[in-house]
Amino acid sequence: MNGIQHVSIEELKEWSASQRDFDLIDVREVSENLEFNIGGKCIPLSQISRLEEAIQKGKPTVIYCRKGVRSQIAIQRLAQKMDTEFLYNLTNGIEALKP
Repeated sequence: MNGIQHVSIEELKEWSASQRDFDLIDVREVSENLEFNIGGKCIPLSQISRLEEAIQKGKPTVIYCRKGVRSQIAIQRLAQKMDTEFLYNLTNGIEALKP
């Protein structure tokens, strides 16, 4: 999908269960993160330069938001500045956790 790697919430749970080493970054606003999050750093999309600095090269990083739109935009913007080989968009965002 658009050259962006995606990971489902189920795959993310498997990564956690297998103790795979990866980072999580929430690109929603801080107020949204405080309401509910799945861990990781909160770096709003509006602070894209901080986001670029927070990513460890060569380490899988899952970028998430509520529905997967802002995280996809973040990865597209980052692709203009850096290698996104290890970046993953959380498919359907944390909304995927809702029954």
